[in-house]
Amino acid sequence: MKNNILVTGGAGYIGSHAVKQLLETTKHNIIIVDNLSTGNLKTIKTLKLIRDFKFIKLDLKELDKVKSILKDNNIDTIMHFAAKIIVPESIKNPIDYYINNTVNTINLIKIAVDMKVKKIIFSSSAAVYGEPDKIPEDGIDENFQTNPINPYGMSKLMSENIIKDVATVNDDFKYVIFRYFNVAGADINYVGNNLTPRIGQSFPNATNLIKIASLCATKKIEKMDIFGDDYDTFDGTQIRDYIHVDDLADAHIKAIDYLNNNSSDIFNVGYSNGFSVKEAISSMKKVTKEDFKVNISSRRAGDPVNVVSNNTKIKNKMGWTPKYNDLDLICKSSYEWEKRYASKTI
Repeated sequence: MKNNILVTGGAGYIGSHAVKQLLETTKHNIIIVDNLSTGNLKTIKTLKLIRDFKFIKLDLKELDKVKSILKDNNIDTIMHFAAKIIVPESIKNPIDYYINNTVNTINLIKIAVDMKVKKIIFSSSAAVYGEPDKIPEDGIDENFQTNPINPYGMSKLMSENIIKDVATVNDDFKYVIFRYFNVAGADINYVGNNLTPRIGQSFPNATNLIKIASLCATKKIEKMDIFGDDYDTFDGTQIRDYIHVDDLADAHIKAIDYLNNNSSDIFNVGYSNGFSVKEAISSMKKVTKEDFKVNISSRRAGDPVNVVSNNTKIKNKMGWTPKYNDLDLICKSSYEWEKRYASKTI
């Protein structure tokens, strides 16, 4: 069945990888809406080499135009990626996060229901779990208490609740909410035996650890910081569940068909593997054979100590099977993307 899919934030990091897989593996009609505040026009041009789609530069706050897009393109599915995502920034500018993430989602959902959109696949975050006192041995599952400790996480949880409440009173409106863990890496694309990413994380001022480590390995920056080495972990640094962006994108593609025959639901998307900050940096140094300076700085506000997923539910219910559950490959793809992104060959 061919769907007409609106992808908000489709020129950004995660959204573009979902679009890539939609273009490569489905015949769905794709319409991207992105204001390019963090998205990249080069990414759009690269994706168009796979096959054509519509791209509209637009901010979601332009409600009349968004409504026209849904109507004119007979949209039946929305993948909603557009959001601000930087935790420290959310602490400094909470109102911006609630407006951009939560208010824009409210408006989008209202328009979607008015226009009889059938499905929404929403980009949420493990930040909704906050700072757990104790992580279960098999990781955090979807029933774990939600208790965000920063405005970013709260903006996502509020959006989740809005989507759930609206779906409760609109039988024809269904959702999948994905709670991402730490997304990293770049397009897995081989030319011969060479890993040659076509798209990756390209927006400026990125705060993702593996992204920053790849910037160091490619000599784009001289050093990086570890924010705290006195945590109650085996090596003193925070533990994270790193998931390759292509595996995350694959979950979104599966969600489209899942909603045809299943009820709305919430899923964690991670590998159920925890790695420390120091382990991730060591992996980057190993696969690139590059050394770089790492400073120890003070802890950042709003950063939890240990966040690892339990992914049993998405595996069992959606049949999602990770392909790239390898920290070295995640680091390698990020590094290769940084090398390409600096060149003129993209």
